[in-house]
Amino acid sequence: MALAGLPLVLLVGALGRIPGSEGGKETPAHFLVQWKSECLFLNGTQRVRYLFRVMYDRQEFVRFDSDLGKHVAITAFGKADADKWNGDKQLLQYRKAGVDRFCRRNYELLNFEAAKREERLVGRRGESR
Repeated sequence: MALAGLPLVLLVGALGRIPGSEGGKETPAHFLVQWKSECLFLNGTQRVRYLFRVMYDRQEFVRFDSDLGKHVAITAFGKADADKWNGDKQLLQYRKAGVDRFCRRNYELLNFEAAKREERLVGRRGESR
């Protein structure tokens, strides 16, 4: 629950450094902020890579990579955010746990082959001989 207000805080922090806004005094009329989580699976769930991407106006500026275990600035605009987020140990633990919390869990829930395999096992157990 401690991270419930995190997206709002991150959005407000990002708005203060919008290029062309003169230090946050005036925000542009239209802007787009996006967060995307991505899972890359190699060899089922044995090797999983979790990426958390942050974009502003369709340009990625910060990325968390579970293989590196830290946030990486893609552009100069994201350097301050990456440094701040890498200093927050609780946030880093939360992002690292994304491999299990987000990727592996969704793989098991959404993998239809696993569901079919489970169905066959249940059918065999229910049969009486």
